[in-house]
Amino acid sequence: MAKKEEKKFEELMEELDVIVKELEQGEVDLDSSIEKYTEAMTIIKACNEKLNSAEEKVNKILKEDGTLAEFNISDSE
Repeated sequence: MAKKEEKKFEELMEELDVIVKELEQGEVDLDSSIEKYTEAMTIIKACNEKLNSAEEKVNKILKEDGTLAEFNISDSE
């Protein structure tokens, strides 16, 4: 079985935007609203994980020997 391709952050945000607009219109029945809310929370969790991962990557820099190190900005400049 092929692995499900992971969606990009922007694609997830577009899906979330569609769900929010549907819920804001108020024309969705209660059961569908609960399903859409649950789906939105799943998307939000995935987006949060992607943002945390990106933050970790951005906070690392390459040392001269090619290894990664934490990037810290000192306040004493």
